[in-house]
Amino acid sequence: MKPLLLALFLFVLAPSAAFGATGGLEAHDVSAGVTRAPHRFDLVGLHWRGPGSVSFRTRSLSGRWSSWRNAAPEDDGPDARTHEPRGRGWNLGSPFWVGASNRIQVRTVGRVGRVRAYYVWGRSQPSERSPRAVAVAGSPLIFSRASWRADERIRRGKPDYADAVRFAVVHHTVGSNSYTRAQSSAIVRGIQRYHVLANGWDDIGYNFLVDKYGQIFEGRFGGVDRNVVGAHAQGFNQGSTGIALMGNYDATNVTPAARAALTRLLAWRLDVAHVDPTTLLSWRSTGNPKFPAGRMVTLRTISGHKDTGYTSCPGSNLYGVLPSITLAVAATGRPKLYFPTVTGAPGGPVRFTGTLTEPLPWTVTVSQRNGSVIAEGSGEGTEIDWTWDARTIPAGRYVYAIDAGPTVRTATGFVAGATSRSMLTALATPALITPNGDGRSDFTTVRYRLREPSLVTGTLVDAVGVPVMPLFIEQKATGSYEYRWDAAGIPDGRYGIVLSARNAIGVETTATLAMIVDRTLAGYRVVPQVFSPNGDGRLDLTRFRFTLSGPARVVVTVKRGAKTVGQVFSGPLEPGPHAIEWNGRFRKGVGEHLFRAEIRATSLVTTIRDSVLFQTDTTGPRLRWVSRPSLRLSINEPGDITVVFDGTRTVTKRRLRPGKFTIDPGGPYSTVRAIARDFAGNDGRPLTNP
Repeated sequence: MKPLLLALFLFVLAPSAAFGATGGLEAHDVSAGVTRAPHRFDLVGLHWRGPGSVSFRTRSLSGRWSSWRNAAPEDDGPDARTHEPRGRGWNLGSPFWVGASNRIQVRTVGRVGRVRAYYVWGRSQPSERSPRAVAVAGSPLIFSRASWRADERIRRGKPDYADAVRFAVVHHTVGSNSYTRAQSSAIVRGIQRYHVLANGWDDIGYNFLVDKYGQIFEGRFGGVDRNVVGAHAQGFNQGSTGIALMGNYDATNVTPAARAALTRLLAWRLDVAHVDPTTLLSWRSTGNPKFPAGRMVTLRTISGHKDTGYTSCPGSNLYGVLPSITLAVAATGRPKLYFPTVTGAPGGPVRFTGTLTEPLPWTVTVSQRNGSVIAEGSGEGTEIDWTWDARTIPAGRYVYAIDAGPTVRTATGFVAGATSRSMLTALATPALITPNGDGRSDFTTVRYRLREPSLVTGTLVDAVGVPVMPLFIEQKATGSYEYRWDAAGIPDGRYGIVLSARNAIGVETTATLAMIVDRTLAGYRVVPQVFSPNGDGRLDLTRFRFTLSGPARVVVTVKRGAKTVGQVFSGPLEPGPHAIEWNGRFRKGVGEHLFRAEIRATSLVTTIRDSVLFQTDTTGPRLRWVSRPSLRLSINEPGDITVVFDGTRTVTKRRLRPGKFTIDPGGPYSTVRAIARDFAGNDGRPLTNP
């Protein structure tokens, strides 16, 4: 067969010290003959006009030519009809890491008009040999955008967010596989510049990038654990996360380090989304050359880019191992909660469902935004299914949490409803009360609103709706009211408070508020609340104290902010007082911080939760002289100060707050020695004069 028209262009590039220093991007049209360029490059991408195709090769500084490459093996890009442009009449090639080069040769097949080359010199810096990796809520180590020196000045606009992430699309960047660990940051930085400055996108297209050494890089700005919409798979960016392996995997095998990192990253990110990695889904394309807008496409939860468009990405070798990677992802970090779903809204029944990978006790909690619990359901097994009767709940935005213990990532979200026009709306907070006299959740407050004057009756019913006792009966005018109930004389169990409002013409409206009474856990506290786990023999231990009125399975977990530091205790306990001793240490240590100790006690009725703040303090206070003749000092934290005059006379002073203070010597003296001890038992450095 006669070959198509073939054009060959050759141009020479001259190095530019100024350009290399900035690591920027420059564009030059390619024309027949030799073209002199102002700089060398290590990353290049091509744009061209017309329906034909373009390929190229590059020459290294040592004079060696690379193999020919297809300029556009991928079909990356933002979705159609978004604010993020896509070329506007140009075909966009991929950015290729080619190593330090100074020449390029381009050839075209078919009808090709103007060809433009974009060159990046992204030389890595010595300080980038040890970039800073961060972990977010159980994630693998991820090199932040600050670590790879993302250029935030070129980023356009704010990130877009999808409602949820439902699948992952795996790519390769198609550049050279011959790069060092230290060059990885420069490659990511070069891809960002090309995507923004050449393609005109808002930011780098991928959500994450993984190099052959197993290093994971944060991609598009917006939060690694948020549903950031990328520009990596045109038509399928909404609802997906895009992960690119750096290099070309058409003929090269994935390194064990890259495979392990990809597995860890997928396992974490899909767990954040509560998605089963082994499932198939049907997704509606927003439009690309292969799948027109509106076409429903069957995808795997972990798909290759070629599943979404005309491309060979992510390379045959990487694409071929995706099924085994998927199985490894599914087995990593179990147990897990998949597909938590909420249907309905306040003003009607609200159903919560989900699936656990193994049988576990679970709870569904609905709270007001201030944390007050208004409804709770529980069960055990692999299937979560509970319905909240919210027919007469006031309109608003409520927080829900589906929880299956400390080893499973909790699913949280909001449930909201329109304004109810019912004659009676009511809410009881908290919905779980522990009336054991410890001052915590000893009663519930029932708040209700009447839209018409009515005779209101309150009745306590048991779990199956049988009346237990009347609570009140009162004639009320239109307005809002409160009623406090402390469950006096009522045994532990599940109940309902039924409110009935009958107006003047006999129309009756009823609201049922689910209630749980459980006195199992009482008096939870941490003693001491400030302790010093430094091995000096003073306050090295603390104790988590509580009393159980019945048998329960207890879990005590230490958190710092939203992050779980570790689990102190987990197991069944008998009724009676308990003190769980802790030395303040986990595998990675604790340091000096403010912590929250959370306790979960699962009884025959429900799971009760409580928390207490406490602090670790391992270093002594700092005393400083402010004025020595007048014996004025300062201390940086509360503590007890002991001052000894002439080795015999002692004066003590307690400071409940940091700051300056004066010591009265009580008479003349020649020498003075002062030392401070904080309330965790740590001694500071003594001061002496002279």
